Amino acid sequence: DFWIVNLPNLLDRSSAQSPALFAYHASQIRLGAPVLFSQKPISALFDPALRSTKKALERHHLFPRAWLERQGITDLSDINQVANLALIEWPENIAISDSAPTDYLPAVRERFRPEEWSAMCNLHALPEGWEHMDYADFLAARRHLMADVVRRGYEALQ
Repeated sequence: DFWIVNLPNLLDRSSAQSPALFAYHASQIRLGAPVLFSQKPISALFDPALRSTKKALERHHLFPRAWLERQGITDLSDINQVANLALIEWPENIAISDSAPTDYLPAVRERFRPEEWSAMCNLHALPEGWEHMDYADFLAARRHLMADVVRRGYEALQ
């Protein structure tokens, strides 16, 4: 029940300080996940020794806020739900801006070999064809996949 029901429900939040979200990011690091849409490992950009004027990683809305608002989704607890957020490098976040996933994803996908793209989607808990999904269905599916990433990260500790 924990992995299938409880943890996905704990990910149904908009808090950036959620213990379940911390477990997800820790699991991604443990599993060697790259930053979304990048070749760099997340662990390298979480390094506290890195100092710059701009954060190396930003929380990116997979379905951008302005785009969701144009679709009539205005509740911030839905827009900022942890299942809608992913860690990406700031230049990528700026380039995507408020574009629909169906608009920005094809160009991003071209930069990766199919096996790299598949592994990245797996480690970032992205359902296949997520850019075409209904937003509520996407959030529900991604929460379950995020819980599975946490489970795999936990199992990798043993």
